[in-house]
Amino acid sequence: MNSKLQIISRYLLRQKCVFNSMRSISTSMPILISHKHHVGKDPLVYRTVGQQLELTASNYGNVEAIVSCHEGKRYTFQNLLKEADALAAGFRKLGLQPGDAIGLWAPNYMHWYLGMMGAARAGLTSVGINPAFQGPEVAYCLNKVNVKAIIAPETFKTQNYYEILRDICPEISDAQPGKIRSEKFPHLKSVIIDSNDGLKGALRFDELLDLANPTEREEVSQIQNNILPESPCNIQFTSGTTGNPKAAVLSHNNFVNNGIHVGNRNQLEGERICVQVPLFHAYGVIITIMAALSKGATMILPAPGFSPKDSLQAIVKEKCSVIHGTPTMYVDLVNTQKKLQVPLGKIKKAITGGAIVAPQLIKDIRNILGVEAVHSVYGLTETTAVIFQSLPGDSSDVVLDSVGHLTDHIEAKVVDPEGRCVPFGQPGELCVRGYVTMLGYHGDEEKTKETIGKDMWLRTGDQFILEANGYGRIVGRLKEMLIRGGENIFPKEIEDFLNAHPQVIEAHVIGVPDERLGEEVCAFVRLEEGVDPASFTAATLKEYSKGKLAHFKVPRYVITLDAFPKTTSGKIQKFKLVEAFKQKCPEELKVARA
Repeated sequence: MNSKLQIISRYLLRQKCVFNSMRSISTSMPILISHKHHVGKDPLVYRTVGQQLELTASNYGNVEAIVSCHEGKRYTFQNLLKEADALAAGFRKLGLQPGDAIGLWAPNYMHWYLGMMGAARAGLTSVGINPAFQGPEVAYCLNKVNVKAIIAPETFKTQNYYEILRDICPEISDAQPGKIRSEKFPHLKSVIIDSNDGLKGALRFDELLDLANPTEREEVSQIQNNILPESPCNIQFTSGTTGNPKAAVLSHNNFVNNGIHVGNRNQLEGERICVQVPLFHAYGVIITIMAALSKGATMILPAPGFSPKDSLQAIVKEKCSVIHGTPTMYVDLVNTQKKLQVPLGKIKKAITGGAIVAPQLIKDIRNILGVEAVHSVYGLTETTAVIFQSLPGDSSDVVLDSVGHLTDHIEAKVVDPEGRCVPFGQPGELCVRGYVTMLGYHGDEEKTKETIGKDMWLRTGDQFILEANGYGRIVGRLKEMLIRGGENIFPKEIEDFLNAHPQVIEAHVIGVPDERLGEEVCAFVRLEEGVDPASFTAATLKEYSKGKLAHFKVPRYVITLDAFPKTTSGKIQKFKLVEAFKQKCPEELKVARA
């Protein structure tokens, strides 16, 4: 008996030693590393955008899906489904096959929204093209992703979309609708213009809606199960290190699930959303369209382009309870409300994203617009849209100090330059993994591999701090990309444009602080000998850029230099250009302003 007790005693002593040793090791290990996986309570779904539309039409059939104030048009979800199927059948009648790309090049018109939904129901890949793009930029987009058909308005403000398309592709004028043959654009077959007039080589949007017969429309519902949720749904152009936009390919699975979880977090069911953001952008297509679709919420389009006065009027007339916009838009909305004093009524929340929001702006949104709560969202095009967002009930202080809490079903980590996780609360590069990851960059396997590793971690390029409670904040950007009023701009694209100017020897572009837009574009240029620096201003450059460069890319400031600060290896020291801007601002830049 005594021997058995001794054996048991020795065993327990050994176990105690092992326990104490493990406890000692565990307390010395850096277990609080910046890694978080937020599971969430609602599971992911497996369905396409077309199936989501059908489900929403079944659950919220008589609810208004979208109201276009400037066009005087309204669609319930049930009517939206019918129109989308009419368009899908029309696309099929034109010969478009599942997987084909269809360009949507327009401001916030009803035909953009219907075009996206119709494309999804037909299994096509919609391609959002910035409505401010000029001929060369549109030409690049068409060829980059092999666009087979494009939908556009005839005109908007001073821009004539049909004429731009005809200029870059003269064969349109001599073609039958749907039968374009062009060596420059070998894939482009159809141009669809929202116009009351018959335009040579183009099909009117209303004609496309009536192109298919009832039987062909019914066939659209029968093909929905043939479209896989993993298949491409949309392409978003985003600036890249090559200087030309990269084409991020997103799936139905990306769209539907991110929309659901944005809609959940922002509690959008039954709400009416004042949509100030452009539909083509990730903010418009995911955070707005897909989130509203998932919750049966109503989208209100005040104007084709952002107009604070029209937004205020729409909020009142359409009883909007939610506002979507970038910080720049809210600055203008607040300033316009100060002047007009519109009786806005009860507004539950304002959703802001696309740039960092200033503390004073949050106060103004609450006090001047009368908004009860401000929510922030953060994400990248390559992550579908949202990876961090505010939680219901978050205070203004939380919104100010963070970009929100990690979204459901997303895994995030913050790493040092060697790829090791840093402790919570310390800065590093944010990496994410989950259902939101894009399928890749179209036609650019190398850049895709640079962004998404074999382990499926996506490198955001953002310097970020992740807290143990799941909230995060941006410290800076590792990439040179600048954000002007929510628009992503890569300096090299503008530098390449400026370097082609006959009077310019060398040009380099940086982002500089701006109260309203967050950042503005500043160009430093070295001119040809004999050129008067005083003659090369932002105003003259603006004139030179007409029809060649989107307006938001045109430099607001132009500073001439005799030589650029460089390292011994010949690299430009852009941080010194920032200092040069500070020294010259504001006196010399009063002349430089456009």
